[in-house]
Amino acid sequence: MVDVGFLGAGILLVLLFLFSAIKVLKEYQRGVVFTLGRFTGVKGPGLIILIPLVQTMQRVDLRTIVLDVPTQDVISHDNVSVAVNAVVYFRVVDPERAILQVVEYMSATSELAQTTLRSVLGKHELDEMLAERDKLNRDIQEILDTQTDAWGIKVSNVEIKHVDLNESMVRAIGKQAEAERLRRAKIINAEGEQQAAEKLIEAAKILGSVEQGMQLRYLSALQEIAGEKASTLVLPLPIEAFRYLTGSRSS
Repeated sequence: MVDVGFLGAGILLVLLFLFSAIKVLKEYQRGVVFTLGRFTGVKGPGLIILIPLVQTMQRVDLRTIVLDVPTQDVISHDNVSVAVNAVVYFRVVDPERAILQVVEYMSATSELAQTTLRSVLGKHELDEMLAERDKLNRDIQEILDTQTDAWGIKVSNVEIKHVDLNESMVRAIGKQAEAERLRRAKIINAEGEQQAAEKLIEAAKILGSVEQGMQLRYLSALQEIAGEKASTLVLPLPIEAFRYLTGSRSS
């Protein structure tokens, strides 16, 4: 007779063997297989059978990973201190290199993103950080993509989320913007006065070159004055009448 305990132990060993030998990888997963410590291939998706105690496997997710870059203190090119954070979108395109070429590709990409963010933004002034964010995103993405290519990683996008300033700097920027608005208002006002003066000079030349031109201007002025609600009405003396009176007296 077969010992029941021995049979049960055998069944348990078979189950343990099957459990450790059979692996199932999803569509978005790949398995990097090592045989006695040596890389022997990338497998998946689907059912994978490994030799227990001889082969091991590391799973790699091929989906896009959203990496939140912690807030970094950056000194801009014009010596302004800002706090900047960003988000990086990347995915593994070569599972073999992602496992063999770097230890913990997730943390390595995160550290590289932090240093690249500080390096790139430190070369630009504050106004560029605020106004040219799309260009800075592309610059950071290109640098990260180039450096992580050796790890089998593709950086598809980088987005700077926030550029935070301290309170004193916010007040200074507000004063600068207000001064700029006042400067533009004064320039516009001066240009308007200059244009108005030029037009008055042109009008005076035209009226002076036409006989009775000033008389027409007087009549226009009288019409404007008569239209206003005033208790006193001042009538200008025509130049011809003044000349007449002057001539009669002199005669």
